[in-house]
Amino acid sequence: MSYGCLIALVGLVLAPSISGIQDPQPLQSSSGGGYTLKLNADMVILSATVLDRHNALVSGLGKDDFQVYEDGVLQQIKHFSHEDIPVTAGILVDNSGSMAPKRDDVIAAALAFARSSNPQDQMFVVNFNDRVSFGLPANKPFTDRPEELQQALSGIRSIGQTSLYDGIAAALDHLKQGNRDKKVLVLISDGGDNASKHTLAQVIDMAKQSTAIIYTIGIFDERDGDQNPAVLKRFAKETGGEAFFPESSKDITSICEEIARDIRNQYTLTYIPTIASQDGRYRAIEVKAHTNSRGSLSVRTRAGYSVPLNHLESGGNGNRP
Repeated sequence: MSYGCLIALVGLVLAPSISGIQDPQPLQSSSGGGYTLKLNADMVILSATVLDRHNALVSGLGKDDFQVYEDGVLQQIKHFSHEDIPVTAGILVDNSGSMAPKRDDVIAAALAFARSSNPQDQMFVVNFNDRVSFGLPANKPFTDRPEELQQALSGIRSIGQTSLYDGIAAALDHLKQGNRDKKVLVLISDGGDNASKHTLAQVIDMAKQSTAIIYTIGIFDERDGDQNPAVLKRFAKETGGEAFFPESSKDITSICEEIARDIRNQYTLTYIPTIASQDGRYRAIEVKAHTNSRGSLSVRTRAGYSVPLNHLESGGNGNRP
């Protein structure tokens, strides 16, 4: 079997069972011409972006150039690939009143992201201010057409307060409807929140349990006291994304194009954890890359994941909540 057809999942997938480890099942081609990853429930799948000392994307690496650590323990890489495959991607746009002067630049940047992405990507738009709404019609959960994305981005006025956490929660939930195994969110906001029902802790926990990687773009107004860059940095760090803080909204377009290139140039690394217990703990992940010709490289991936809790192991009745 060639590992070249391994699908490049964003972030990390840990299925509910961490017991009875078996060999991974083979890959199968899907009816749509792509590939579906058929792995057992115990496989951890990471997506990694590799950069050199000049912060340029690095391609051409092999399996032996990587080392994966879970809670400081070296893991055996089972499968490896470097493929550009389609994603399910959500574009989240802050439409609170403070964003009104930047609206045209934000729409142009979101469209640039779409045009720079894989043509088979599934995309959707989440607009949020006082409330959260989906930009596409109710009967159309995703699109690959820029003109439909433009309508989805333009259909709401920039007014009111900011329900950032509710917007992220809605987008993470909507990603589950997509049939692409690679999941991405691109969030454009000032990071402030003054209207959500969800708390930051709740949504961070949702992000940790999701397979999505979150890229954030912070656009700030000095007159706005609600800006919170630390929140944007945290969502990116926890999920293996990156936080950007342009000096001007005019710079968002080039950033969105950079994000699209990042997504299309990621490596996929899979391993079976050496500790199989379902103890409900958070496990930290570190991925390193090194070559003799380039030396040590910078690797960006998820910070870790939360293991599902097996109630039998914890003395419960074995039923999940």
